Amino acid sequence: MSQVEIRPVQSKRDMETFIALPNGLHRNDPHYVAPLKLERRQALSPKSNPLFNHIEARFFLAYRGGKPVGRISAQADPRLGPIGQFGLIAAEDDAAVFHALFGAAESWLRAQGKREVQGPFNLNINEESGLLIEGFDTPPMLLMPHDMPYVAPRVEAEGYAKAMDLFAYLHDVSVPFPKAVERILARPRPEGVVVRHIDWKRYDEELRTIVDIFNDAWSENWGFLPLGEDELQHLAKSMKPLLDDKLAWIAEVDGKPAAFGVALPNLNEMIRDLGGDLLPFGWAKLVWRLKRRTYTTGRVALMGVRREHHRSYLGKLVPLFIFEKFREVGRERGVKKVEMSWVLESNMPMRHIGEALGGGAPYKTYRIYTKPLVA
Repeated sequence: MSQVEIRPVQSKRDMETFIALPNGLHRNDPHYVAPLKLERRQALSPKSNPLFNHIEARFFLAYRGGKPVGRISAQADPRLGPIGQFGLIAAEDDAAVFHALFGAAESWLRAQGKREVQGPFNLNINEESGLLIEGFDTPPMLLMPHDMPYVAPRVEAEGYAKAMDLFAYLHDVSVPFPKAVERILARPRPEGVVVRHIDWKRYDEELRTIVDIFNDAWSENWGFLPLGEDELQHLAKSMKPLLDDKLAWIAEVDGKPAAFGVALPNLNEMIRDLGGDLLPFGWAKLVWRLKRRTYTTGRVALMGVRREHHRSYLGKLVPLFIFEKFREVGRERGVKKVEMSWVLESNMPMRHIGEALGGGAPYKTYRIYTKPLVA
């Protein structure tokens, strides 16, 4: 076979090739959902994504015989010190292609002074994270990765080892809560606890409250990176078309915001037949589906409890109160299943909730890998 050639992404045409490459690899995968090309262009553009105010990134394409056969990104974030990251890995099932791609990413990271590489992150831990290693038989939810089964062995063959697993739990809203959870929820709510949906008229202020709780709640978690003001504004703009104000909740304790949960309609369910294209009729289909609420699945994408409540009984109750609201509103909206994702392997309180609500073990597992970079 001809030699693998690595080329950096340098033009708009290169980026279009980079974005489209997974679609061909997954053409026979019945569970793959092509991301919207417009969204991918914005996510990978320094002009559109404020994440690039904090990181440097390079994108590489692998070619063989003039045909694109793989892609990878490399990211350097000063906040992570000596740790670099890779992401957006997708390639044909060929050891030579994976070896060439990782060689290019690692070489660039070494030049940035990095001594360790972790990933995949698309493009950091607050965006798509992890490589799917279990749960290939169902489609991915909104903003969750989907990979071919051969990718993990190819990554591991390049010397990468497990750093952390991320779990996803699937909850059927028509199935009653476990008896133990029902008994807890049947008790009188602790005095001073109020669970309310966000005030749409104060959207920016409410989202700022949610991000403040998120940054506090997650600050001690593995791999945490805070969301900055610029990222907050980007999040506010990008989430607004999807956000249902009845599916975003804030829990207050004695009048102070203490926890939150945000569930999103599963956009992947609504774009699955669009092939990533909004033209010529994709826009009309998507707007109609959003307006008519044609989705039957959703994802609890964000949830957090302030650290001051982490070790209290109240801190364990509040997520259940919020999830109870998700169930009630979800049933009204015709939602049948809700994914709780992702949950760090080391986050035992949230794992216990996921296992109780999801009927046991996670239904999908994603892996973050690590590898030392030898000078």
